[in-house]
Amino acid sequence: MPRPFRFGVNLLTAAPAEEWRAKCRRAEELGYDVILAPDHLGAPAPFPALVAAAEATERPRLGTFVLNAGFWNPTLLAREVATTDALTGGRLELGLGTGYVGSEHEAAGLPFGSPRERVDHLRRTVEELDRLLGSPDHQPRPVQKPRVPLLIGGNGERMMRLTAQHADIAAFTGARLAPGSTTGQLLPVTAAELEENVARYLRLAEGREEPAELNLLLQMVAVTDDREAAVRPLVERVPGATVEGALELPILLIGTVDEIVAQVLARREQYGFSYLTVLEPYMEAFAPVVAELSGR
Repeated sequence: MPRPFRFGVNLLTAAPAEEWRAKCRRAEELGYDVILAPDHLGAPAPFPALVAAAEATERPRLGTFVLNAGFWNPTLLAREVATTDALTGGRLELGLGTGYVGSEHEAAGLPFGSPRERVDHLRRTVEELDRLLGSPDHQPRPVQKPRVPLLIGGNGERMMRLTAQHADIAAFTGARLAPGSTTGQLLPVTAAELEENVARYLRLAEGREEPAELNLLLQMVAVTDDREAAVRPLVERVPGATVEGALELPILLIGTVDEIVAQVLARREQYGFSYLTVLEPYMEAFAPVVAELSGR
């Protein structure tokens, strides 16, 4: 039996208190299972945003998607995680990544480091969180036992190995950092490349007692009768892209509601993705698909 679907929405835009709470309530009304907050400069600070989301909602889980580990000292992060899990009633899911926007580190006065150094720091962070939050002496205490569920997102062999060893949720972006970019410009990977990444992760995770949930971050949702017209503006911004190739990208969902439902089912069948995350601008457009597939 396939794992039942879960759907998350990543709320990217800061807002005054009542507007933020209204967005969170709307996500709950639309049936989203997880309300998520990113960790970028200019976006809402993730932990207070999630506490406010918890106060405004009853059902959805609440997650970071994903924390930039380079912004965080592991000991101070453990305090944030435990406090947020307590204040949200045990609804927190902790998403972690290495960080990929060099200019944000520069603006924050923090070292960016090489890819190897960033993965090393993420590994230390994960290990320290396990040690600190697993200790009965740590204060404050999180609600969830044995720990807050952990999502790790990233590409590369070492990231895949870390994810296979520690993560309850393995997240895939379907994109890679553009060579030389310091601003976080991402380029999509093909369906074949994504399938290869998932297969590599699954090989590394063969010894797990419990399989991880597989997550895919979707970059675009467009409900339309004209798929080619919807994707053409995107193609024009990516050198060498074609309409035909773009329509095959796993991170884009384009078509009628029925067609998108079929695409989501195909993502689960082909790759194992049962947890899909959409970005805030597509929350309403994706809602009919959530209604159709929730819990299936």
